[in-house]
Amino acid sequence: MKKDIREKGMPSASKVLQEFNKGEKVIIKIDSAVVKGMPYKRFQGREGLVLGKQGKCFVIRIKDGNMEKTVLANPVHLKALR
Repeated sequence: MKKDIREKGMPSASKVLQEFNKGEKVIIKIDSAVVKGMPYKRFQGREGLVLGKQGKCFVIRIKDGNMEKTVLANPVHLKALR
C-alpha cells in the first residue's frame, strides 16, 4: 500500500471524477491516500467487470478462486483495462 515518491499526495481531479460504463473491464488499484470507498486489500490488482453504480462508488464483479464476488469501490481505486 506504499506509494512511489512521485505519486504521493492526493489524486488529481480527473482520477476522482472518472466514469465507467456498465460492462467495462477495470483493474482494482488501491490509492492509499483516499480511505473512502477503498476495497479490501485482498482485491488489489484484480480484474473485474463493472455492474453499475451505487452512490459515488461502482459495483464490480470479480472472481476470487471459484467464487464470484461483488466489490464496491470508489473510482479513485479503479483503472480502466484497455
